[in-house]
Amino acid sequence: MEHTKQERILSIFFRALRGEELFVRQLADEYGISSKSVTRDINDIKAFFADQRELAGNVELVYSYQRKCYYLSMDDFLSSRELFALVEVIIGSRAFSKLETLQVTGKLKRFTSAEDRTLLDALVRNEIRCFSEVKHDCDSVQDNLWQLAHCIREQREISIDYYRMDRACVTHRLRPASVMFADHYFYLIAFFTQGDLEKPIYFRVDRIRSIRVHRRSIDGRNAPVFDEGELRRRSLYMWPGELRVIRFEFSGPSVQAVLDKLPTARILERTGETYIIEAEVYGSGIKMWLLSQGRWVKVLEPAGFAAEMKEELELMLKGYS
Repeated sequence: MEHTKQERILSIFFRALRGEELFVRQLADEYGISSKSVTRDINDIKAFFADQRELAGNVELVYSYQRKCYYLSMDDFLSSRELFALVEVIIGSRAFSKLETLQVTGKLKRFTSAEDRTLLDALVRNEIRCFSEVKHDCDSVQDNLWQLAHCIREQREISIDYYRMDRACVTHRLRPASVMFADHYFYLIAFFTQGDLEKPIYFRVDRIRSIRVHRRSIDGRNAPVFDEGELRRRSLYMWPGELRVIRFEFSGPSVQAVLDKLPTARILERTGETYIIEAEVYGSGIKMWLLSQGRWVKVLEPAGFAAEMKEELELMLKGYS
């Protein structure tokens, strides 16, 4: 198939944009032209980048003397290793359906070279084959996220049809504030329009069956103060509740894992391989996590929380009696 000069230049440009290495002799054979013509095409692309620096940014076709080929270099261009890391995070999060995961990772892989794409396919093939999606009640997590993002930006009240943990479907009218990701799920942080107007409520985005946007806007002057960064630092498993300071002993093999899991944690003292740790946390998610640490953990303060942990452990032991 013959190409016009304009079509050929666009083709070469998009091949470079997708991360391909451009070998002059190879391109000449593919397009049925001379190597000089290919070089002129590449020079035209380079000249465009130079003339349109304000539009294109710091982008250029660079010649690799080691590989004897041209490649696209740009400040905002994701490298193959960065793309691989992103693909691994997307697959590991299990936040999207298998179809959505395949679509997103497939698009990301197109921006690598043919050689790197083959390597990337080989590295993630088994993960994709064994991928197990989280059960979703909505048609598309991505669609819900995008609609919620617009409602938050435009400060619109919304109504959602939502499946609770007991599988009852309820309707809520809300003032959406933020969306966050934690432990396989995206969450909507919102406030009710009636009752307790200052208490943030968490909703799993994948359980939102439908969203209806209302004409009524949120009055920014009366909107509750909400710091999503502080919530992320102090909340485990997105379980709501009051803020409290806890202290516990930890005698497990990796205290660093505790500090990573609890961003507010700090070591107060150490005796041998036992640490006294203090942390500020919201809600009951901390109890779930501490219980998962078994005999490595002993809650010290507050006394009420220590009693709560003891009661939970006794109930667990009773189940094995």
